Amino acid sequence: MSTDHIYDAVILGAGFGGLGQAAQFRRDGIDDFIILEKAPDIGGVWRDNTYPGAACDTQTPIYCYSYFLHLSATKMFAGQDELLAYLHDLVDAFELSDKLRLGHEVITAKWDEADGIWTLDTSQGQRFRCRVFVPAWGQLSTPSIPTLPGIDTFTGVWFHSARWRHDVDLTGARVASVGNAATAVQYVPELARTVSTLAVFQRSANYILPRNQHEFSADERRMFLTDPDSYRRVRSDIHKLREDGFARTRLGTTQAQEGAQQALAHLTAQVPDPELRAKLIPDYDFGCKRILRSDDYYPALTRDNVDLITDRIEAITPEGIRTADGRERRFDVIVFATGFKSQAFQGNLRIVGREDVTLDQRWGNTPEAYLGMSVDGFPNMFLVYGPNTNLNHNSVVTMLEAQHRYIASCVHYLRADSARTLEVDPEVLRAFNTRVQEELEQSAFSASCTSWYKNADGKIINNWCGTVEEYHAETEQLLLTDYGIRV
Repeated sequence: MSTDHIYDAVILGAGFGGLGQAAQFRRDGIDDFIILEKAPDIGGVWRDNTYPGAACDTQTPIYCYSYFLHLSATKMFAGQDELLAYLHDLVDAFELSDKLRLGHEVITAKWDEADGIWTLDTSQGQRFRCRVFVPAWGQLSTPSIPTLPGIDTFTGVWFHSARWRHDVDLTGARVASVGNAATAVQYVPELARTVSTLAVFQRSANYILPRNQHEFSADERRMFLTDPDSYRRVRSDIHKLREDGFARTRLGTTQAQEGAQQALAHLTAQVPDPELRAKLIPDYDFGCKRILRSDDYYPALTRDNVDLITDRIEAITPEGIRTADGRERRFDVIVFATGFKSQAFQGNLRIVGREDVTLDQRWGNTPEAYLGMSVDGFPNMFLVYGPNTNLNHNSVVTMLEAQHRYIASCVHYLRADSARTLEVDPEVLRAFNTRVQEELEQSAFSASCTSWYKNADGKIINNWCGTVEEYHAETEQLLLTDYGIRV
């Protein structure tokens, strides 16, 4: 089934990025658009990640849009259910329900050179056409499970943390957590209280800072609702604090040393056993991997029913896991907290640009985009949360908001004349990416560790090189000269 209507824009994905783009369209008077979402509901990562203890590790006041504050926040670091509710509220506030097409998985997006439009085909056999294509699939949406010998022979239950099996009762179970990073530090303390035994398999230690969770009092919550400016002041203070923290992500700075010392002091205060503590000290520069926040992960590791395993996993066996030292441990359940395919930005979607070149062919293993949004050879396509727009020091939502405004301005320009196209000048993209990569060489992200920020060649393709304010300045206005258009 196909539609003859040509939309001004089609957004792919109904997570934080896609819904925020839709809200920005509404704010800017752009109404001829739809949102295609393959899942049966909205929410993105906050729909998918329902593991015990799931929460944001960015403060709630800066993890919301400036024009739609999360005034009903109950705590400084909001939980999954609260963030999902915020997104539902966003849909209601901007009347986006009629724009949603849930259960529509786009499998092919193709640029039609003759008509200057994008044609999108879904796995359900439907076809949609649009002037502007806005992929907002995110960077952390496709679970990654390591290829381990014997995984199919395991007689117990195994699953990825982003596909949590709530039908599996873990009370009194023998559980293994393969992974120990951002997700595991949240669910490990929760599981430790109910399982019989919990083994945490650690490939490398993490820098963990205190979370210092704060639940807003009834008076604070009333104040936020009756005086939104009070919330804005909290938001502004946190934003400035986090922006100032950018120096921590630079190699060799005093601030980076202070960050490492703060993390190690936190470890020392919570883990008295020197042997266990030694296993939890990172052997790489502060900021090379994602910096974590937790108040209860370290105490969970000191429990009698919890073991930290640093030996390499050799194989999954029918009964459990065998490590490189030859020891086999028995488990009832294995949880993989092994992250996401963060560099497969387009997932299984086949995107075809000019001259039948696919985005896979254009990118290879090195995704790149001008301002993280535009790719040469793919006119009128603008990515949300694309390459080199992730952060390690501040809220990515503030980055998204800048992208949304920029993309809305592109749609305004294009819909004024059906003959117009916007395709970034290849030289502009090349110069931009060269500069970004040169600046990233001075970043802790480039230090000697493996992380999801880098591709197989060690090139940083996920993270932005500067501050949020610098990104906002660069995306403040659409420069037509960047797209080879003389003005």
